[in-house]
Amino acid sequence: QVQLVESGGGLVQAGGSLRLSCAASGRNARTVSNNAMGWFRQAPGKEREFVAGLDWRGGNQRYADSVKDRFTISRDRTRNTIALQMTNLEPEDTAIYYCAVGRSSGAIGQSTVQSWGQGTQVTVSS
Repeated sequence: QVQLVESGGGLVQAGGSLRLSCAASGRNARTVSNNAMGWFRQAPGKEREFVAGLDWRGGNQRYADSVKDRFTISRDRTRNTIALQMTNLEPEDTAIYYCAVGRSSGAIGQSTVQSWGQGTQVTVSS
């Protein structure tokens, strides 16, 4: 069992920045370091969507087109944490952001998620 806890969400004006963090804990927390991880988000009235992901070593970083060049994903395998640095935020980025760990070491997608965090709210005002 792995628990993922996100932090860093909040209210920010358009053009501002936020940094989200996610920490893994639990009996199998160490296994997280060998798996792909990522961030997803769900806006009101919309389906949950992929935002960014990386492989077990922190490479093969992928981003949704809507956040490319504005968001940066990173991980610290020794601490079982990942982060999402968000810059130049737009009102369309308003959503609940979820951290996730995949079942394998490669790319992560919604269908390959092993565990989800509880989510953290990000609200961008215009």
